[in-house]
Amino acid sequence: MTASPEVAVALRHVSKSYTRGGQAVEVLTDIDFDIQSGDFLALMGPSGSGKSTLLNLIAGIDKPTGGQILVGGTDIATLDEADLADWRAGNVGFIFQFYNLMPVLTGLENVELPLMLTRLNRRERREHAALALEMVGLADRMQHYPNELSGGQQQRVAIARALVTDPTLIVADEPTGDLDRKSAGEILDLLDRLNTELGKTIIMVTHDARAAERAHAIRHLEKGELSSLEINPRATPSHA
Repeated sequence: MTASPEVAVALRHVSKSYTRGGQAVEVLTDIDFDIQSGDFLALMGPSGSGKSTLLNLIAGIDKPTGGQILVGGTDIATLDEADLADWRAGNVGFIFQFYNLMPVLTGLENVELPLMLTRLNRRERREHAALALEMVGLADRMQHYPNELSGGQQQRVAIARALVTDPTLIVADEPTGDLDRKSAGEILDLLDRLNTELGKTIIMVTHDARAAERAHAIRHLEKGELSSLEINPRATPSHA
């Protein structure tokens, strides 16, 4: 089964289980839905509902037990580890709750890290990293280390790192979960700008209803099963 060119991500009867104590534990059951290119989707649900597991499957960090995951027309569930690593490097940008920055590297050096897997030379890598930091409003903080930055600034560095390879898909796991309300609002403004101005497809896991309201649509996960799509009338999809 294939997806249309307008579909960024298509999940077809996806399931995921783990073995614990000799028993299979089902985390996701028959997940089947599409995410349109240029959309901004929020995934919500209680802890343990499978949100982060689903995000990791879409991003190619983990593999499903069954089903197809088509991203940009590629069934990533069939790729071996080496091909999957290459695919992730060129197609997906990751944003995490706790930033995942290297404390011994400057902001510029942290953003440059994903480019180490490319054929760019050192000067080109630095130029790309500097441009990404300018895009997130940190042109004056490039040489600062993470412990010299606020939480909101660290998350901006993490977003620049996600952007630096120019991926079509950005996955964000609780990107505002460790921030105060003001900083969280600024990060959501930035994500909205990346979606509407750059056309990035964004999938965001969040517990925060205020954050979810910034998305075009919301899906809820409950005990590994997905709810019907909720359209946010206050958000206008960039592809509309």
